[in-house]
Amino acid sequence: MRNQIDLLATVTVLGVLEQAYFVLQVIYARRKYKISPPETTGHPEFERIFRAQVNCSEYFPIFVSLLWVAGIFFHQGVAAACGLLYLYTRYKYFQGYAMAAQGRLGPLYASARLLWLLLGLAVAGLLAHFLLPRSFTWTTVLARPLQLLSAR
Repeated sequence: MRNQIDLLATVTVLGVLEQAYFVLQVIYARRKYKISPPETTGHPEFERIFRAQVNCSEYFPIFVSLLWVAGIFFHQGVAAACGLLYLYTRYKYFQGYAMAAQGRLGPLYASARLLWLLLGLAVAGLLAHFLLPRSFTWTTVLARPLQLLSAR
């Protein structure tokens, strides 16, 4: 069973580590600009770092849920690849937002597209699970065009 979820578990742990990194950046910014909790306003750079961390935290449960559903019901490798790309775009989002509010937009749109892709994979996998025969697998569907081409 572990080899069926190892990639998903790895991406999940990397995501948790990324969240921890974002939290540490807020702590460092608090110290740098002398902003004690529970204050959330102050120097503009602190506010951008704080907002970037909060925004990333807000989307993390959605990401993890879609990652696992897509990975279990569609394909673990595809979901894990999308998950790694998502984590990368969130990192770029955080970096861009820390520099300037406009710097967040490109990575924000990219990460949103990846969430929509994961949602689509999750829905497709669930539909296949409930509506198609148990012998159905995505790899057979994806391999079929290759089989047709090699038969020529």
